[in-house]
Amino acid sequence: MSTATTIAARIPALNRPVALFGAIGAALLANLVVWLIGAAAGGTFEATNAGQVQSVAPGGIITLTVVPMLIGLGAAVLLSYKWIGVLRVAAVTGSVLAVATIGMTVNADFDTVSTIALSITHLTLVPAIVVATEGLRRKLIEG
Repeated sequence: MSTATTIAARIPALNRPVALFGAIGAALLANLVVWLIGAAAGGTFEATNAGQVQSVAPGGIITLTVVPMLIGLGAAVLLSYKWIGVLRVAAVTGSVLAVATIGMTVNADFDTVSTIALSITHLTLVPAIVVATEGLRRKLIEG
């Protein structure tokens, strides 16, 4: 049995609401924990934009976790009514976008602790997206 088969065998079948809202909830919880750890480590989560200091936490973390996942994963969940293959496309696309957007965080004017914590929040989306899409795919294939 290959590693991919072993991992896929451990992901439970998920219905559409659980896949969507469970993934969003899990990613949000993980990101809030990362924020708390970063704040405890001295991160300010503030950046200067056009001469004004703006804080991105915790409201920004909540918004920037929930909105992209709701749009991207929500679209994949809806499209899966017609094409199950969209779930694999969404898993790859969502994961690549989550990792690629770390560059925006690194380029912003955050302190080191905040930059690291915010970069980790991007990475927490990857397992949430993969588990949601594969769990839903399993449910749809098994019928």
